[in-house]
Amino acid sequence: MTDLMHHTLYDGRRVAFRYTPGSSPQTSPCLVFLPGYMSDMTGSKATALFAEAEAKGRACLLLDYSGCGHSAGDFVNGTLSGWRDEVLALVESYVSGPVLLVGSSMGGWLMLLVAEHLKHRLAGLIGIAPAPDFTRWGYSDKQRDALAAGATIYEPNPYGPEPTPTHAKFFADAECHLRLDHAIDLSCPVRLIHGKADADVPWTISLRLETALQSDDVQVVLIEDGDHRLSRDSDIAAIKALVAEYYG
Repeated sequence: MTDLMHHTLYDGRRVAFRYTPGSSPQTSPCLVFLPGYMSDMTGSKATALFAEAEAKGRACLLLDYSGCGHSAGDFVNGTLSGWRDEVLALVESYVSGPVLLVGSSMGGWLMLLVAEHLKHRLAGLIGIAPAPDFTRWGYSDKQRDALAAGATIYEPNPYGPEPTPTHAKFFADAECHLRLDHAIDLSCPVRLIHGKADADVPWTISLRLETALQSDDVQVVLIEDGDHRLSRDSDIAAIKALVAEYYG
């Protein structure tokens, strides 16, 4: 894998990323992988897609949002707006051709926000267990009231020993980016893959997203025994097959 690099934004944020330009950066899509909440570019799906891109001469960009992984900052300050701007800054600075956005979980929500700013450059979107609007359907009224009042809430973390926090700043910003209850003005090809055994994001969220998208080319792939992570070899193979559709 290529060396870790850093990009400094206008306000001093320093974001870690990896980029391989591929053999046809002007014409072939650059896959931009957007990890999930509290995740980073070292995840199995991100690294597998990057390795395949390098092997096939395709452009690929991985990043850690500020406050995550190798990027500077404090997670407590992280927001969808801020992370969207970081992705856009990297794309504008390093990617010269069309863009294929691949968003995992929360990254599938962020994918929509980034896509709205890159319409003219989009080759397509791939959502992996996408979780748009999770601050609405993922929390109880009591939790939402606490967040609206400025509190931090903590939930059990099935993937690690420490509980998962949601901070009031993230919540307040997310309320400005709800997308599922109205038409989403994106017309590029979209593929959504979701496990029906997902205990974190109901697979029906992908169906709601399919309905909201205005694209005439949206397909939903459901993995009968797939969990939220979709990181088994068979799951990653299915994701790679979706990516291959965009390269002919």
